[in-house]
Amino acid sequence: MARKPTSNRLRSSSNNRLSTAKSGNVVAIGQAGRQSLRIIAGEWRGRKIPFATVAGLRPTQDRVRETLFNWLSKEIAGATCLDLYAGTGALGLEALSRGASQVDFVELSAIAYNALNDNLQGLPTQEGQIAKVAQMSSFDWLRQYKANAATSIQNKRYNLVLLDPPFALSLMQDTLNALCEAQCLAPKAMIYVEQATPLSELILPQGWTLYRSKKAGQVFYGLISS
Repeated sequence: MARKPTSNRLRSSSNNRLSTAKSGNVVAIGQAGRQSLRIIAGEWRGRKIPFATVAGLRPTQDRVRETLFNWLSKEIAGATCLDLYAGTGALGLEALSRGASQVDFVELSAIAYNALNDNLQGLPTQEGQIAKVAQMSSFDWLRQYKANAATSIQNKRYNLVLLDPPFALSLMQDTLNALCEAQCLAPKAMIYVEQATPLSELILPQGWTLYRSKKAGQVFYGLISS
């Protein structure tokens, strides 16, 4: 999920977390606490979902989620989704509420991972829906996916990928590159991107275009499609 930009004093510690994340080690970056987010629509409409307090972590804004899933209204039912920086799980949970058939969450923080797992166990999923959480860095997850494909292990391909990495770490470009290298996207897949800088600054994978985009406050977000 989106993290607010940090001060210079905090940025150095964030960079340390980034190097640790890429090594694949799990890092707890906050303390457990009680806050909540609201599911906008679908089966769980209006539900308040508690989440852990993790340094710099906040759910994607309600109005941003509402706009995103309005854009995806015809594609989300039955979709297979990958939430690579899950955090609170707001984006992936919204997808499940609106009828996605599977959401795979990836989250590095042990605190956020445990809170998301607890929430998923308490939510009434529809018959056949699948929700899984992996506690690891997004880069390690993508490398593992690619390695599995090389050994003929059948991997699920994704119709929708949700990318909302920590703003202060500027991971979006590297994540897009790693995502395409992993070859985990289904035909006509879409990628949601959210960051603190204009989306026009991104170098998109060959054959991909910025399909829709908006700005909410200091947040730039949009959909990339092939």
